[in-house]
Amino acid sequence: MRRRDFLAATSAAAALAACGSKAAPPLPPGTLSGANDVLGHRLRKPDFPAPTETRRVAVAIVGGGIGGLSAAWKLARSGCDDFLLLEMESEAGGNTRAGSNEISAHPLGAHYLPLPPREARATRQLLAELGVLQGDPDAAQPTYDEKYLCHAPQERLYINGYWQDGVWPTLGVPAAERAQYARFHEHVAELRQRRDPAGRRAFALPLALSSREPQLLALDRITMRDWLLRAGYTAPGLHWLVDYACRDDYGTSAAQTSAWAGLHYFACRDGDGQVLTAPEGNAWLARGLARASAGRVQSNALVFRVEQGKRETTCDVYLAAENRSIRIVARELIWAAPLFLIPHVFAAPRPEWLAGIRGAEYAPWIVANLTLSSAPQTRAGQPLAWDNVLYDSAALGYVVATHQQLRYAPGPTVITWYRALHEESASRQRRLLMGRDAWAGEVLADLAVPHPEIRELTTRIDIHRHAHAMIRPLPGRLWGGARRAFEQDKPGIRFAHADVSGLSLFEEANYRGVLAAERTLRRLGVSYASSL
Repeated sequence: MRRRDFLAATSAAAALAACGSKAAPPLPPGTLSGANDVLGHRLRKPDFPAPTETRRVAVAIVGGGIGGLSAAWKLARSGCDDFLLLEMESEAGGNTRAGSNEISAHPLGAHYLPLPPREARATRQLLAELGVLQGDPDAAQPTYDEKYLCHAPQERLYINGYWQDGVWPTLGVPAAERAQYARFHEHVAELRQRRDPAGRRAFALPLALSSREPQLLALDRITMRDWLLRAGYTAPGLHWLVDYACRDDYGTSAAQTSAWAGLHYFACRDGDGQVLTAPEGNAWLARGLARASAGRVQSNALVFRVEQGKRETTCDVYLAAENRSIRIVARELIWAAPLFLIPHVFAAPRPEWLAGIRGAEYAPWIVANLTLSSAPQTRAGQPLAWDNVLYDSAALGYVVATHQQLRYAPGPTVITWYRALHEESASRQRRLLMGRDAWAGEVLADLAVPHPEIRELTTRIDIHRHAHAMIRPLPGRLWGGARRAFEQDKPGIRFAHADVSGLSLFEEANYRGVLAAERTLRRLGVSYASSL
């Protein structure tokens, strides 16, 4: 969205609110939250106090998102307690944190986990430990706790003035276009079943277990939109659905996404479409991982300098709440923070690291939680689905926090609206993240299309911004060599962020964290049973 288009949209929202009255009513109250950008931006011109204290640990973990929490989980599970996790925010969790109010808990970021495939062994082990996966984690089709399986109706699409079940556009779609849908489904089914001579899936999750067949890796050199056109897919509904999928998982359009990543979205899972969710989104997963690191997390801690020695790594850390710095000396370092921070933090970043992050882009996101006096209505009077998608919208639609409570009767609820800013360069889009009222206006204007009564129902709008939500899988970034330097097991340091995979998925971050921990345990001489 260009700045002038954004301003025009918010002006339209104000005009809409004013219809039928002499003056526009004030916007509902609410907050603007997000990552601690004031603290993080101090890395641009570091002026931190000198360390006044030195602490020694076997392992320092930098970053408390899913990658860092997964590394800590695996270390603790293996009996290695001599570690410290350093997190800049006031709590760990990264993009999987949650908020709450008197009505319900609600997500601030990631809000569901599709049933993990067999290859995602670490994720399945975690789910079994949390009691959500029941029975053998390695079973072909495990049983899951129904409390976390998304209740029906799971998803609906608002198109041509009506709500339809499912997100594939069907209302008013001619037979010829539906035939393209069927052909695409057949193609995806073939890719799901495809195995190379080594027995690897064409598109595996985690990505590292995927086939290396040249014709498959060549898909990373073109965009998903170009792949569709080359394959003869022209149906507008199919192009919209694929574009929606890329925006949903990758924060970027099909015209910008690697075709390998675009096909991975559809072919890496078994295709039953079931997901695990909760009112707070994926925050329950982050909390489950965090139990293992209780007492070994230093929050409000910004690592501003890392220097690697021959036998130890030194991390200088600013403790914001105390306005002082400490020095952490570790035998092993697990870097679980985003890779773009490396040039700002490492005293002597390796040339291959700098080359690997050159050209990387991070998608900004807006997440809005609307507290409603009662649920909005569909034209047919049906209960809302959990996931409600709008066809003609730059946003991704919204999920209903109270859906898992099976509370279909009229009453207050919270809905969470998502918007990936994908239209221009990420740096330009980040400039639009500052104002709360402008975004509140856009949210109301977007939701007024299917729900004209939304303004009257909304008692509060809380806006949460993610300036660097996820790395974008642009063409060439997955299999063009950019990730190679971060995948290696080098003495003294391992990388554990989802950025190493190039796909910002829970299973990828979990895999990278566990892999880094297992390599670290091996370096420390600690025995363990692999989760991979």
